[in-house]
Amino acid sequence: MIESFYNLLAVFGFHHPLHPIVVHLPMGLVTGSVAFSLADMKWPDKNYATTAYHCILLSLIAVVPVYIAGLLDWQQWFAGDVNQWIIIKLILGVALTGMLFFTVQQKKKGAPQKKLFVYYLICLGICGGLGYSGGELVWGG
Repeated sequence: MIESFYNLLAVFGFHHPLHPIVVHLPMGLVTGSVAFSLADMKWPDKNYATTAYHCILLSLIAVVPVYIAGLLDWQQWFAGDVNQWIIIKLILGVALTGMLFFTVQQKKKGAPQKKLFVYYLICLGICGGLGYSGGELVWGG
């Protein structure tokens, strides 16, 4: 079934993995949360903290298609082969989703902006690990 899906895409001239296309959305949003949180520290009257939170919330939503595309690509391009980089990506993916969810919950409970900034940085660090392990998976060491 997965191969049929990729064959259908090929009919339209698309012969590439899907995951790299969608992965930039949550990664960029997490980066944006850090940037807007920093901006809020400089200009607290501009409401950048709300934008930072919205970035995290949208990132949490956006991880769903990223994981679906990643699983499809893993089956199509790697034949479901499990190696250390896949395991690392799975662990970090769960960690990112958990951290994003935790951060959203903390914001709803009224966590101070400085504490949320630390959570945003943790999410960014996890994203860095995901990006690094993805690079190693595709291009090797």
